[in-house]
Amino acid sequence: MADHTEHTIFVCSDALGDTAEAVARATLRQFATDKAVIRRFGHIKSEDEVKAILKEALGRRVLIAYTLVQPELRDTMREEALRLGIRAVDVMGPMMQAFIDTFNDAPKYQPGLLHEMDESYFRKIEAIEFAVKYDDGKDPRGLLKAQVVLVGVSRTSKTPLSIYLAHKGIRTANYPLTIEVKPPEELFMKGKDRLLIGLTMDPERLTRIRSERLKALGLPSQAHYASPDRIRQEIEFAGRIMDRLQCPVIDVTERAIEETAGLILEML
Repeated sequence: MADHTEHTIFVCSDALGDTAEAVARATLRQFATDKAVIRRFGHIKSEDEVKAILKEALGRRVLIAYTLVQPELRDTMREEALRLGIRAVDVMGPMMQAFIDTFNDAPKYQPGLLHEMDESYFRKIEAIEFAVKYDDGKDPRGLLKAQVVLVGVSRTSKTPLSIYLAHKGIRTANYPLTIEVKPPEELFMKGKDRLLIGLTMDPERLTRIRSERLKALGLPSQAHYASPDRIRQEIEFAGRIMDRLQCPVIDVTERAIEETAGLILEML
C-alpha cells in the first residue's frame, strides 16, 4: 500500500545538484510512494547557507541528500545535521574518501565537474551531427566549418573515420575525390584552424574491398567501380589533388580506424 504522507528531500550542492537529485529520484523509484517533493539548493558557497537550509528543515520530516565537494561545507553539513537530529546523506563523500584511501590521491575539490562532463557530452553530440550532415561532400560549406577535413577516393574509410573522430568531439567533414567531379572551391580555401588529411590505400586492397562491396549490393564484382585500371586512375587523381592541397597523407591499407584517428589527433 502506498504511503500518502508527503516525502520531502532537500538536495544540496555547491554546484548544480544534478548528481544528488539523480540518486534521490533513483531511490524514490524503489518505494511505493506517490507523494514526493524534491527541493534543490544549488551553488552553495558558505557555511551560513548550509546552516540556513538545516534551519528550514528543522522540525519537519525532511531527508537531505548532499554533494558538497568543499571539505568545510561538507563538515558543516554533517556536524550541524547530527547536532539538530536531521538525517543527511553524503552522496559523494564516502566514494571520494575511498578513492583517497585506495589510490593515495588527492581530489580537486572543484564543484561542477559533472556539469563540465555534460558540456563535453554535448560537444560530442554536436560533432556527430556535424559529421552526418557534412558526410560524403553533401554540403561544401561544411569543409570550411570543420576542424578536420578528410579527402580520398571511395572506400578509404572516410565516413567511419569521421564518425570516430566525432565521438572524440572533433567536427569532421569528408569529401570523396572522383575523376569526373571537380572538387569544390571550398576545399582549397583557407579555413580557420582547419586540418586537411588525405587518405590513400594500396590499389589491390582497394580493388578487393570494392568488389566485396558490389557483391554485398548484389551487383557484378567486375563493374567499372572495382576495375583495377579505374582504381589506379582514381588514386593518381586523388594524389594530385592532395599535392595541390599540400596536406598530410595517411595510407590506411593496414591501419585500423582507431590507429588512423590516433595519428590525426596527434596532428591536431
